[in-house]
Amino acid sequence: MTARPLTPAHWLRTARLARGWTQAQAAERLGVSQTYLSLLESGRRSLSSAVARRLSKHFEVPATQLPLPRAQPQAGDAELARALGRAGYPGFMHLKRGTRLNPAQMLVSALRLPELDPRSAEALPWLVRAHADLDWAWVVRQAKLWDLQNRVGFVVALGRELATRAGEIETVARLAQVEHQLERSRLAREDTLCHDSITEAERRWHRTHRSPLAAHWNLLTGLVPEHLSHGH
Repeated sequence: MTARPLTPAHWLRTARLARGWTQAQAAERLGVSQTYLSLLESGRRSLSSAVARRLSKHFEVPATQLPLPRAQPQAGDAELARALGRAGYPGFMHLKRGTRLNPAQMLVSALRLPELDPRSAEALPWLVRAHADLDWAWVVRQAKLWDLQNRVGFVVALGRELATRAGEIETVARLAQVEHQLERSRLAREDTLCHDSITEAERRWHRTHRSPLAAHWNLLTGLVPEHLSHGH
């Protein structure tokens, strides 16, 4: 079973009550009907971009609750680095003025790139570990749409290993569920971790020296948990 994301019901009501607002008062400030707000708080409606912007003026909207794009979720390397900095990734804290993006969108956008800055690639296991409650059902759908199952599976597995070392039991369990979901659609073809310009000599070297985890996900990469200086 794929891990389920946190819904607005889990945080919006708590945030509203912390302000001392009734549902009617909050709805008036947000410019929505009380019925719509009630549906949000009960998890029966998802946030739209417009409502998310209004909410952000009064509450700290969790990154995993930011609206996901309906079209292909693509962002460039520079935008991803800024978004990672805004999300709190230590390696890009100097870029923390970037646009907030949903971590699910960041993950899929990054792994769709044929060439990704190695520093951003190293940030992805941190991203899935720090935001293990993201909308994994959406990520898995996108992974299958763009044949990213192996890239996503490998990143999730690295995030799980980091969480295991840190003793984060709930995160380990959630990421293990995602791995299991992706395992059933693991691709047989050889791939890289967003390094399509890899030379034949590099391919041969990685086939011999890559980790068992990379080999399992059919990826030519030397990335291992020990390389993730910001993962601890």
